Amino acid sequence: MYLIQIFLPMYGNRGEKFPASYYREVRDRLVDQYGGITAYTRSPAQGMWQPEEGKTVQDDLVIYEVMVEELDRTWWDACKTSLEQQFQQEAVIIRAQAIYLL
Repeated sequence: MYLIQIFLPMYGNRGEKFPASYYREVRDRLVDQYGGITAYTRSPAQGMWQPEEGKTVQDDLVIYEVMVEELDRTWWDACKTSLEQQFQQEAVIIRAQAIYLL
């Protein structure tokens, strides 16, 4: 089994907040495809990275998680491309971890 985590920015590159409908669309797509979702939306997570030395960039993030039996790379690659276009990002982070339910 895999835990898939999707990190979505709350703000665009010019500081504009993305509409709530963007997140509903993603949520609904994941629920339709995988039957459930966990959403971390109450307190945004904060991501920080350094694209170049001496410069730090910060994002407020919404994190969605789904658990899947098998990893469908084709579906996730298409989902990633779609999210990058919708959220106008060079890259949206989607990561998969092998997990065991206890």
